[in-house]
Amino acid sequence: MPTPLIVRKRAEMRNLILTNRASGKRIGFVPTMGSLHQGHTSLVEHATAECDDVITSIFVNPSQFGPDEDYKEYPRDLHADVHLLAQHGVRWVFAPDVQEMFPPGDSTRVEVSGPAKPYEGTLRPGHFSGVATVVLRLLQSAPAHKIYFGAKDWQQILVVRQMVRDLGVDVEVVTCPTVRDKDGLAMSSRNTYLSETDREQALTIYSSLQQAKKHWCNGIAINKIEKDLKTMLSAKKIQIEYADIVDAESLQKIPESNPSTPAIILIACRVGSTRLIDNLLLPSQTLSSC
Repeated sequence: MPTPLIVRKRAEMRNLILTNRASGKRIGFVPTMGSLHQGHTSLVEHATAECDDVITSIFVNPSQFGPDEDYKEYPRDLHADVHLLAQHGVRWVFAPDVQEMFPPGDSTRVEVSGPAKPYEGTLRPGHFSGVATVVLRLLQSAPAHKIYFGAKDWQQILVVRQMVRDLGVDVEVVTCPTVRDKDGLAMSSRNTYLSETDREQALTIYSSLQQAKKHWCNGIAINKIEKDLKTMLSAKKIQIEYADIVDAESLQKIPESNPSTPAIILIACRVGSTRLIDNLLLPSQTLSSC
């Protein structure tokens, strides 16, 4: 496979995409913050299966990190990332610097509400404004037909979908399944922070999701499932930020008297000093898949 073209400037990237669109090519876009792993390449594979050309962005977005978060420590290795993308047929890598995406004097942000308010929105004020702002700017720079996200960042997907609808951005938001290691741990660039002991603890996240799904399918009350879920995590000294079953679209609590679907289990926790998120969509209790 040829090495992808690395593009640093927004205007250049936009012109390349528009030129290829004008020739009838369908363009897929996979936005990332780099430190790529199999989860990212699975998104690329979905994009290459559905589109003629694929662009991947590599940009660690400072506006979505809080003051006490790991922006400076976030793993970066552009050379390794480009080498990996070359093996998966990516045509362009958009790798702007911070000044290109947020020029001096920049003062405009996308303010988001709705699905951005609970959970991550409460715990990380300003996070989703940073996400929505950078995704909009990336789409202005790379006006693709489709943009691909992994289901692990479920709330982020809801926020991006809402932003795209509200602002009339002409792009299809595609959600792809969470990719997991053989032991069940959801792939994340932050997994590199985990010590061997931490990782062993972190495996409880997936097993707790599986247990909760089993209880859901057996018709156990939601508050009982959530209590058992938290007990299982706490027993492994995992610090829970939230572990709830909610409506998958609104992220609102589901009434016990009417456990409607679609539903999702959302988890955010800390294993050692590493913050991890995960989730699991729940099937309808009336379906054989339960």
